[in-house]
Amino acid sequence: MKIEPFNQPAPTLGNQYNDDRVLRTYLRRLLPTNVLAAVEPSLQALGQLAGNDLYALQLADRLNEPVLTQWDAWGERIDHIEVTPLWKKAEKLAAEYGLVAAAYEQQYGRFSRPYQFALAYLFHPSTDVYTCPLAMTDGAARTLLLSKNQVLIKRALPHLTSRDSGQFWTSGQWMTESTGGSDVGLSETIAQKDAAGVWRLYGRKWFTSATTSQMALTLARPEGNGPGGRGLAMFYVELRDAKGKLQNIQVNRLKDKLGTRKVPTAELTLDGTPAIPVMELANGTRNIVPMLHLTRTWNSITAVAFMRRGLALTRDYARKRQAFGTNLAQQPLHIDTLAGLQAEFEAAFHLSFYLVELIGLDETNGLGPAQTDLLRLLTAVTKLTTGRQAVAVASEVLETFGGAGYVEDTGLPALLRDSQVLPIWEGTTNVLSLDALRSLAKGIGSGALLAKIKACTAVATDPGLIELGQRAEKAVIEALHWLAQAQTNGKAAVEAGARRFALTLGRSLALALLVEQAQWSLDQDGDGRSRAAAQRFAQAGINLLADVDTAVAYALANDKPLA
Repeated sequence: MKIEPFNQPAPTLGNQYNDDRVLRTYLRRLLPTNVLAAVEPSLQALGQLAGNDLYALQLADRLNEPVLTQWDAWGERIDHIEVTPLWKKAEKLAAEYGLVAAAYEQQYGRFSRPYQFALAYLFHPSTDVYTCPLAMTDGAARTLLLSKNQVLIKRALPHLTSRDSGQFWTSGQWMTESTGGSDVGLSETIAQKDAAGVWRLYGRKWFTSATTSQMALTLARPEGNGPGGRGLAMFYVELRDAKGKLQNIQVNRLKDKLGTRKVPTAELTLDGTPAIPVMELANGTRNIVPMLHLTRTWNSITAVAFMRRGLALTRDYARKRQAFGTNLAQQPLHIDTLAGLQAEFEAAFHLSFYLVELIGLDETNGLGPAQTDLLRLLTAVTKLTTGRQAVAVASEVLETFGGAGYVEDTGLPALLRDSQVLPIWEGTTNVLSLDALRSLAKGIGSGALLAKIKACTAVATDPGLIELGQRAEKAVIEALHWLAQAQTNGKAAVEAGARRFALTLGRSLALALLVEQAQWSLDQDGDGRSRAAAQRFAQAGINLLADVDTAVAYALANDKPLA
């Protein structure tokens, strides 16, 4: 007798805008009715693509990776990088949907940024991290505008913000060298002026993530300048000449990475590459900060997008998968696991999009000094908080699939591998924790942070939400008190607790923002799901601070005997 084997149906996706309660209710709360009506058709269209055609192409494209061809058949060095079919499709769609342009057209004023990042949030999970060059493109456009270099603005900005895929440019951000990593002040790349007055760059960029872009912003040390970040200058580079040939740039190799394998990350040698100073011939690390602020914001939004994608897939799978007499969606322990993941996602979502709101305000109405300080603080805090959350959620999502989550041709392992880059790119968790400390050690941002938390929680009328708001406020007050006390014990004590301190700030604000959204949802629709998310998120821990003996920590970290 022939027995037909059982085959588990694969998880499927629907329209990723229509199916996303969190995104839709947030936009309903934030956007004026006329703005929501204007932007919603494009969000629905992109949501349909993301859950259907793009997702199908992503699965079909799974084994394709960028290919570097260094030499042609006749011995000419060409260093051509061929990207994957999905990346080619993504480039066209990114231009047409205005994933960069929407922010600069300013059709919706301060709401242009939330609209832009809502598009990016829908686009990201189905396009194999094509958001990487988009993030740097957005950052380059903003940096050039702030530089007030009219020659470069006129030259590059129309391309960077174009909706015409034939005219659209992306930009690289070349900072990382083997000497420095996050300490870019150790950069070895030198800028020299030739006899014709052209600046030329010489050095090796160890890690560049947009090698197929048309331009890049990079750092180099003008010959004769002193050491450190102040001695660096920011330069504009166009990668190819009018004939399409690389301009004294050699692609040494593509990086063999754990994840984001579709991103053509390369090691480059610059051997007299022509470049144009964007601003002064100094203070390059300071002048490129606007680019970093935007790429870190993109990092936060893509972290949230990955969490949402994992949850969409595992929720669909749970409805189909039968185990122990019923489907997974009815199993109490599975339900409890997914509830915790949903709560982390919702908290990360509101934290990230509040950061986007601040950027939108900064670019239109302008921010006061306190809010400007808060924007700087939250750029670091949001990125480090959501990066950690994304990895944890992706790992749990894979586990909810059992063995299928570990099998490559399901496409699921890429969620975890690609999420792992998020706490690393654009500043590691520790680096950004120290950045947050530098802000707060000067008293910058603390008052505005506490004021925002109080404003969020003041709207609560539901008793449970009032209590959660009080917890968020208390956690921040205790964290700021810890910082004041730790400062009396010296730099080592402060730095040792920097990660827990920064995560406490991030989780506290996320809880307060959840409270605000939850009360709105109760008032508007009688919907208690956001309230449930806030309650569950708080149960996972908000205040992560603890007293640490630095001598004991040193012994453990270095496996040394205690004195």
